[in-house]
Amino acid sequence: MNTLKHEELYRSSELVKKMSNAEITVCGVGAIGSNLIDNLIRQGFEKITAIDMDRIEGHNRHTQIWTTRDTGQLKTNTIKNHVFNCMGFSIETISKKLEESNVKKLLQQNNIIIDGFDNVISRKLVTQYCREKSINCLHIGLAKDYAEIIWNDKYRIPDEVNSIDVCEYPLARNIILLAVAVATEILITYLDKKEKNNFIITLKDFKILKI
Repeated sequence: MNTLKHEELYRSSELVKKMSNAEITVCGVGAIGSNLIDNLIRQGFEKITAIDMDRIEGHNRHTQIWTTRDTGQLKTNTIKNHVFNCMGFSIETISKKLEESNVKKLLQQNNIIIDGFDNVISRKLVTQYCREKSINCLHIGLAKDYAEIIWNDKYRIPDEVNSIDVCEYPLARNIILLAVAVATEILITYLDKKEKNNFIITLKDFKILKI
């Protein structure tokens, strides 16, 4: 049985087509963004744009998808190569910092925006712009053993916390992968039924709650 026929047992052919044609912009290619893109492409999403300005550091390998030989490379270049090596097609990448001066150019109104940033300033910029332009935006955020995946209309920008980013801890990988899996299902449900579901995940008691 070929891959498409097998997939149609789980997702309708119409939904599979919607997934391949959906235009997704992922803001931030770190712990959330790199794992999310890797998950999306393996399930049939193809039209992805990734925005990030950072280079890969050694400690990023604990919670992100990189290898030792990727250290020092731009995350956008590396994720582009990763996608091609895995699936044989290319995604768009933008190696720039998202700022007020370029947000209109970089965040296209016909795309679904994924906020995978790890800082409040960038999250605030994405949130406000998407609300102003009525752009669908899904936020994926982490704090200690807690994760939330929330659409823009119900999203609350977190307070600035002066501490080490949760995504830097190797043991955070489990909550990251759970958040990525739930976010993928949220996107698929939206494409299938136009439903905007929101979830929180608590790793300590291993609960995934719809809110």
